[in-house]
Amino acid sequence: MNQVATLARLFAWLSLMALGGGLSVFPSLKTQTVDVHGWLTDAQLEYLYSLGQLAPGPNMMVASIGEWVAGLPGAIVVVIAFLAPTAILAMVVGRTWIRLKRWRWMPAIQRGLRSVSIGLLLAGCAVFGRGAVRDWTTALITIAAFAIVLHGRINPAFVVVGGALIGIAVYGHA
Repeated sequence: MNQVATLARLFAWLSLMALGGGLSVFPSLKTQTVDVHGWLTDAQLEYLYSLGQLAPGPNMMVASIGEWVAGLPGAIVVVIAFLAPTAILAMVVGRTWIRLKRWRWMPAIQRGLRSVSIGLLLAGCAVFGRGAVRDWTTALITIAAFAIVLHGRINPAFVVVGGALIGIAVYGHA
């Protein structure tokens, strides 16, 4: 089957499932790219995701996956497939939302969507963490990074760079 078409279908579907951000679909992304299609290994996906988190702006690691699988055409198709469905849906829902802002069910819908978003994000963290935390050192780095981000007023990019430097110091490579 054509890899570019498969990428387009997969990332369009993931786009519509990404309630709360890209990490919310990480479990599905891992299942599809590693387990189902075999395009990446766990380590490669974690590397691409971490690299995408470090880059400024939105996490565009999806382009890296598309490029990895099908070169430049794959990267372009994946970016369009991942952004276009959500952008169109956001425009439609946004206009409807404004018209329904005084609807009595609106606060309940918003609370429900928040809960779903948090649950999906936690699932993404759990799947990503299972692959990234391999020993006591990586567990301690994870706990320290979480505490710093949660209680500190520091840009998370610095925490990522710090984790990478600790990884180089401890393991001899990133």
